[in-house]
Amino acid sequence: MMKEQLNLTKEWDKTFLQSEKVDHSKVTFHNRYGITLAADMYVPKNAEGKLAAIAVCGPFGAVKEQASGLYAQTMAERGFLTVAFDPSFTGESGGIPRYVASPDINTEDFQAAVDFLSVQENADPEKIGIIGICGWGGMALNAAAIDTRIKAAVASTMYDMGRVNAKGYFDSEDSEEARYEKRKALNAQRIEDYKNGEYALAGGVVDPLPEDAPFFVKDYYDYYKTDRGYHARSLNSNGGWNITSSLSFLNMPILQYSQEIRNAVLLIHGDKAHSCYFSRDAFEKLEGENKELMLIPGAVHTDLYDRTDVIPFDRMAEFFKKYLV
Repeated sequence: MMKEQLNLTKEWDKTFLQSEKVDHSKVTFHNRYGITLAADMYVPKNAEGKLAAIAVCGPFGAVKEQASGLYAQTMAERGFLTVAFDPSFTGESGGIPRYVASPDINTEDFQAAVDFLSVQENADPEKIGIIGICGWGGMALNAAAIDTRIKAAVASTMYDMGRVNAKGYFDSEDSEEARYEKRKALNAQRIEDYKNGEYALAGGVVDPLPEDAPFFVKDYYDYYKTDRGYHARSLNSNGGWNITSSLSFLNMPILQYSQEIRNAVLLIHGDKAHSCYFSRDAFEKLEGENKELMLIPGAVHTDLYDRTDVIPFDRMAEFFKKYLV
């Protein structure tokens, strides 16, 4: 199979410190659309035998050098083999055009990570889980609904990208007319992009920050636009997604079959996060005694990106050790 040749950064360029408890390496794998994905692998030092493995991705518009890498490294410190990967068309991963998201392809990215982990000599193919952060939390549930190899899934500070694109924040644009106007504008943009021979970008997190910006916009600014979380390859830190990137999400309810997930699911959310309703509603739809919603008192959306004093890593480790059996 032909594979794209990726240029992978050799130096440590993460937004978090490197751990002395794990070994780190760059790896690549491909999805079934032929796109080569770039990932960071984290393995506990002096690990022996086949380990339970976890694939991590998100947030939506971030790269593996940000929150997903922190999650992956921290879970490796707790004994798991982990990979944090850049989704198709973003970061160091392949795929043309750049900066586009897809409910199908990005769900497939998780499945491709499971393919990769399943054939590693030091990973147990019967003990594979996934973690999705923010918009990839919804993608993780979609992957868990279709991929029976995923024995346990965690969605942290989850966004349902199908819902927010089709209905707006807090379902404030949930009407046929509102969706029609969105489709009309996005399809008009397609013509402009075709004429220009390139895809116009929507812009990342607003900068400078308006004084009257909603709290959740300030929340994103504090992460993506400051030394706390800025990264040169992050879409949200810079030019953002293609304007037309959200088009396919308008018709794709990615949690359509989430009630059919038989394996374990843990939803984690800050109870003060603007996005908390996504996890609350998603949990109500899940079925079975192996499903849990964990709310973090006082936490906002981006607290679960990088605040190690807030992210319940110990609880996550307990969850995976229980269900990756």
